[in-house]
Amino acid sequence: MTAVKHMKWWGWGNEGVGFHHEDKPGFAPFVEYAVGLDLGSATRAGEPSFDDLNVPKSKATAAFISQLAGIVGDDNVTRDDMVRVIHTYGKSLRDLVRIRSNAIERSPDVVIYPADEAEVQAIVDAAVAANAVIIPFGGGSNIAGSLEPMPAEKRVVISLDLGRLRKVISVDKAAGLARIQAGAQGPDLEEQLNAQGWTIGHFPDSFTHSTVGGWVATRSSGMQSDKYGDIADITRGLRVVRPGGVLVLRPLPSTSSGPSVREMILGSEGRLGVITEVTVQVHRIPEKRDVYAYFFPNWQAGIAAMQAIAESDATPSITRISDAKETGFSLATSKTRTGFSKFSAETALPNLMKAKGWNLDDICLSFIGFEGETSHAKRQKSLVDKIVSKHGGMGVGKGPGILYDQKKFDTPYLRDFLLDMGAAGDVSETATPWSSVVKLHAAAHKAAQDAYDSLGTKGWIMSHMSHSYHSGACLYFTFAFTFGDDPMGEYDTVKRAIQQSFVDNDGTISHHHGVGVEHSPWLEEDISTEGVKVMQGLFDSADPGHMFNPGKVTPAKKAPAAKKAPAAKKTPPAKKAPPAKKAPAAKKAPAAKKAPAKASPKK
Repeated sequence: MTAVKHMKWWGWGNEGVGFHHEDKPGFAPFVEYAVGLDLGSATRAGEPSFDDLNVPKSKATAAFISQLAGIVGDDNVTRDDMVRVIHTYGKSLRDLVRIRSNAIERSPDVVIYPADEAEVQAIVDAAVAANAVIIPFGGGSNIAGSLEPMPAEKRVVISLDLGRLRKVISVDKAAGLARIQAGAQGPDLEEQLNAQGWTIGHFPDSFTHSTVGGWVATRSSGMQSDKYGDIADITRGLRVVRPGGVLVLRPLPSTSSGPSVREMILGSEGRLGVITEVTVQVHRIPEKRDVYAYFFPNWQAGIAAMQAIAESDATPSITRISDAKETGFSLATSKTRTGFSKFSAETALPNLMKAKGWNLDDICLSFIGFEGETSHAKRQKSLVDKIVSKHGGMGVGKGPGILYDQKKFDTPYLRDFLLDMGAAGDVSETATPWSSVVKLHAAAHKAAQDAYDSLGTKGWIMSHMSHSYHSGACLYFTFAFTFGDDPMGEYDTVKRAIQQSFVDNDGTISHHHGVGVEHSPWLEEDISTEGVKVMQGLFDSADPGHMFNPGKVTPAKKAPAAKKAPAAKKTPPAKKAPPAKKAPAAKKAPAAKKAPAKASPKK
């Protein structure tokens, strides 16, 4: 089998890597306080056994497999059960609960690994001719349900894994543009760029296991988006394989060539074709890079400072602030301190805050990054320091920032740990104007608490502002509670409440995790009934056979009868527009359905 890196089938990340709290003395007391879970007495679930899974039988015939093997070679196409399970779900909490509880209704029937764009084209054309479904697959890190085959899908489902397309093809040094194959994972592409003196500057939480094609498909955002931009800003050119030909968008600085096809591809989640190549804006590796830590007396003061920074001449690479609850969590996950470090963190600093009149239960921790030439970075920090001081904050140096930098990609492992202990831990994120940040933050916290109260359980919610824009910011929420008898029903209650609070308080349903099937119930409330109609019309027109990842972003429709693959690059005749139909009334997000008993995670 081809050498493509995959995460473990039952959880996040690599085999043998996980979250450990033995060296974090504050963590166990914090978890008991937050969700009522005693880690000292709780029994941790062991690694699930693959032998216990009931994997749906592949629908792909031997003849079809042979046809695909003729394109990519025998070693690069498989119906192996383990590989198919790896490609069944992403890594959301819902995905992990289902995989651990043997709840696999539908798996891809075949997984295929093309070596280049020509092979992708041949696979797509073969799939169209066979009336099969294609789900593009990058690193498998998605948490919005963008990868799973729809349970009712009767056609053969192909998981088209781009893992062999992982090269940085070239760098245009004059323009600062890099051509990168879509299957390149974050560490691989950054290593290749760094070797030539460049960086993409895009570091999402999933960086170690996600791909540039996946970033484009879900409109991802990174930890340094304040300086480098979101992937929508970074992406300049695209190549997308469609039936009969390749959609090519050249990396132009700007264009007025009608409605933006580039914008249509961004966030399309595989609905419009298979992304094979992305041209991105890259930057020279900065001479200096530092992340500094700051404390604020409360959330309101911290947010006001972040807004002032966004509106100023300062250009930091990171502006992040945690609310009081997340600050408490961050302090609880600190390793054992000794000597001066212990005195400073546990005695001197708290005493200083008390002397300033701060309530230690309200303090908020912020990380702000500065990059560039040494003189530039120094000037940026000076500007930010003045703003921080004006809003009642204080700097505490680079030490905490260094620790943040070291563990910034490790957080997803915590979700697996909590699940092992019988508890839920998941995230929801949104973006909202500055005028609504404080209001939305309070509403989401209240919505989560009301949901916990309705379930009769003790739960936790915390959040941070992760990205700043001139007009607003992204708020990133983490929530946790201990499972009862109905894990998925309980999860739906909490998740639904938080998501509804977003759209009710000037927020979007997703800032950078995409829509998938997880967030689609709120799409109409987010972009309007007419907006959904336009989006659905785009998908229907571009993919009349509903073969590209159907059911994601917008609800699945019944697939039409099989059609012959179109001739390459032939333009179809214009069709007469159908008569206009009355738009249906907007619908509220559907109520969560109670999950079957078998959905309970093993303990």
